[in-house]
Amino acid sequence: MLGLLWQLSRGYRLRPWLSPYLRWRIETYWGIPAESLDFKSFWKFVWTRRAELFRYLNWARRMRRWSRTSR
Repeated sequence: MLGLLWQLSRGYRLRPWLSPYLRWRIETYWGIPAESLDFKSFWKFVWTRRAELFRYLNWARRMRRWSRTSR
């Protein structure tokens, strides 16, 4: 799971709230405007949605493993 987080935050590891990919994900799936994300609102979002985010990370991990074994 940490490996996936590391990969998703590439280029923005010390400031993930500025990542265009993470901003797009949050805006697309949760409807929060990307331009309104800052340090405080990003971490508030992560904390309040942590169960959903862990489910997503587990799903992504399973899909990643599946794609590696199906080659």
